[in-house]
Amino acid sequence: MFAPRTIAWPLVALFTAGYLAPYLLPTTVGRLDSGLPLTATQAGAVGSALLLSSASAGFLLASKVDRIGARRLARIGLALAVAGYGCAALSGSVAAVVTGAMIGGFGSGTATTVAATGIAAQRDPHRTTTLGLLGVSALAGAVYLTVPHLGPGHGQPLAAIALTALAVWPLTNRLPQHTPTPQTRRTRTPLPHFRAGLLLAATLPCWSLAQNALWGVSGHIGLTQAHLTEATVGAVFAVALGAGLLGVIGAGTLGPRLGHALPIGAGTALIAACIALSASATDLTTFATGEIAWNTLYPIVLSYVIGLAASLDPRGRWAVLVGSASSLGTAAGPLAGSLLAAEAGFPAMGLVLAAGLLLIAIPMTATALRAGSRTMPVIEITVETPTVPTQHAYETAAVAPR
Repeated sequence: MFAPRTIAWPLVALFTAGYLAPYLLPTTVGRLDSGLPLTATQAGAVGSALLLSSASAGFLLASKVDRIGARRLARIGLALAVAGYGCAALSGSVAAVVTGAMIGGFGSGTATTVAATGIAAQRDPHRTTTLGLLGVSALAGAVYLTVPHLGPGHGQPLAAIALTALAVWPLTNRLPQHTPTPQTRRTRTPLPHFRAGLLLAATLPCWSLAQNALWGVSGHIGLTQAHLTEATVGAVFAVALGAGLLGVIGAGTLGPRLGHALPIGAGTALIAACIALSASATDLTTFATGEIAWNTLYPIVLSYVIGLAASLDPRGRWAVLVGSASSLGTAAGPLAGSLLAAEAGFPAMGLVLAAGLLLIAIPMTATALRAGSRTMPVIEITVETPTVPTQHAYETAAVAPR
C-alpha cells in the first residue's frame, strides 16, 4: 500500500499533526480552567475526553486503512481536527469546547493511525519515527514559547493544533489512494505473537497514565507549587521539549543496538525518579531539572516500546493497537493526576506514579526479553498486484501519544 522513501515526509507531517494535541496537553488543560468556568479537575476531565476520543479512533481504524485508503482517511482526520479544534478555540461555551475537543481528538487519532500504518511500511521506520518526534517536539516547543505572549484564554493552543492540521492537508496528495479488490477484502491474516502483543497492550495504558498524569498537571505544579509565572513555565517546557529532541536523536543513533529490554526497563525506572522529583518541586531549579530530565528520557523509552510493538507484526497492526491502548492511559492521565493532586497533593501524587511505573516496568521488560528472542529482522519484500496487498517487513516503528 505504502511506497517506501517516496512518502516519508508526508507521513512525518501527518505524525506531527496527530501528536501535537497530546504534546500541548499541559497548556491546553491549564488554559481551560483559566478561560472557562471550570475547576482544575474538570479541565483535566476535558483533556482526558479529548485523548480518549483520539484513542477510540485508533481502535476503530487500525485494520481499515487499506480498505478506506490512506489519503482519504488522512483527509477525514485532518478535516475533523480543523473543524473540532477550530470551533473549540473560537467558542466561549463549555459544551461547545468539550464537543469540539472530542471531535478534534478523533481527527488527531485518525491522522495518527494513518501515519503509524505508513511508518510501519517504510524501509527505515525508526528514522521516520525519529523525524516525526523531532517535528512534533520542535513545533510544541515553539507553541509553548509563543502562547504566553498572545494573551489569556483557552483558544490559542487549540487554534495552533487546528492550524497545523490545516497546513498538513496539502501533503496528503502524496499519500496513496488505495481501493482494494473484493479478493483483498476477504484476505485476513491473524495477529502474530498474540500473547506478547496482548501483554504489551495491557501494560501500556498504565505506563502512559503515569506519564500523562504528571504531564497534565505540570503546568499547575509550576504555577502553584513552584510559584513560577506562565512565561517561565512555558520556557521550561520549551527547553524540556528541546532536550527531548536530543533524546530522539540519541534513540535514532542507537537504533536497535541495545535491544528493547534494557532501554525499556532501565529507562522506565529513571523516568519514575524524574516524575517524583518534578512533582515535589517548590522552586525553578527542581522543577526544571525534573521536567527536562523526564522529557529527555521519555522519547528514548517511547521509541523502544513502540519499536517492540512494531516488531511483532509486519503489517503494523500491533503498533496501532498498542498505541491506541497507550492512548487509553494517556486519556485517563490528566484526570487521574488532577484527582490525585487534589486529594493528596503533588508530591504524594508523584510518589504514587513513580511506584506504579516501577511495578509496570517488570512485565514490560519481561515481554521485551521474550519477544526479542522470537522476532528476527526480516528482509523487506514488496508485492504490487491488483489482487495481493503490498507487504512490508521492518524492525521498528512508532505510534503512541505522549
